[in-house]
Amino acid sequence: MAELTTLESLLEMGFGRNRAEKAVANTGNQGIEQAMDWLMEHENDPDIDEPYVPPAGNLLGGDTDQTTAGDSGEAAVIAEEDELYSDNPEASRRPMTEEEKREQVKRLEELMRVKQAERRERERAEEVEREKQRRRQGQELQQIRQKIQDDEMKKLADQRRREKMEDKMARQRVKDKIARDREERAQKFGGGAPPSTVTSTQPTPPSPSSPTGQGPPPTKKEYDESRIQVRLLDGSTINAVFKAQEPLAAVRVYVQMNGNTPEGQDFTLLSPYPRHVYTELDMEKPLKELGLVPSAVLVVTKKSEGSAL
Repeated sequence: MAELTTLESLLEMGFGRNRAEKAVANTGNQGIEQAMDWLMEHENDPDIDEPYVPPAGNLLGGDTDQTTAGDSGEAAVIAEEDELYSDNPEASRRPMTEEEKREQVKRLEELMRVKQAERRERERAEEVEREKQRRRQGQELQQIRQKIQDDEMKKLADQRRREKMEDKMARQRVKDKIARDREERAQKFGGGAPPSTVTSTQPTPPSPSSPTGQGPPPTKKEYDESRIQVRLLDGSTINAVFKAQEPLAAVRVYVQMNGNTPEGQDFTLLSPYPRHVYTELDMEKPLKELGLVPSAVLVVTKKSEGSAL
């Protein structure tokens, strides 16, 4: 049985003549498998269906200037047939029957399907590998972005810690300055003697008087101390004992240092019974001169509200 040539096989399988001739020429007429591989690789070429034009000087038997594109295809077919039948003269004399042609085309189509399946599998494997590569690159990019974000968060946290530390140091400096001012004012108005310690909130019971009509009238006692009870803004009270000659400013400094008055809150003192709001001038007067000896009750009030209370 004579075999179909590569060109005939491609034509029987339904490939166009231009494609078949290009496949045979570009594979050097090495067989149907190479030709089909070439066709599958170049099926999307824009000039795949244009007539095949062989390179100059590559024609079989003839003048290159007088051979057309069609003649070159026929020359390739003739050369292929000569190569196929040169060792089998008997086969070249007997043409293939239709059944033999169908059988050979069937084998070639099966080979074509195998080639196409292999190609699809190869393309699928390449696509899987490209997807893996894309995912690896995506993960690396995500890691880089995460590292940048972590670095930014760390820088922001460090900056906030520095700001908090600086703010804390600034507040401490303000507190130290206020403490120094209080000490200076206490030394200025209190002669350097700190206010006495807080005593109990129990009022001092009056000393028993001598029975009426017994002996001469008692002489007025001179007090050198004053027990002061101060009612703060929130209603709580503090008690302290001061020297009778200390100025009222000493009481005010004591309230600033031991009361719960907010820092920076300006306040004044008043006496509820009889009602009297003490001025800045009163702050320099001794407690004895203001009638706050031996004991008194003072009320802390905001300076702007002193006239309204």
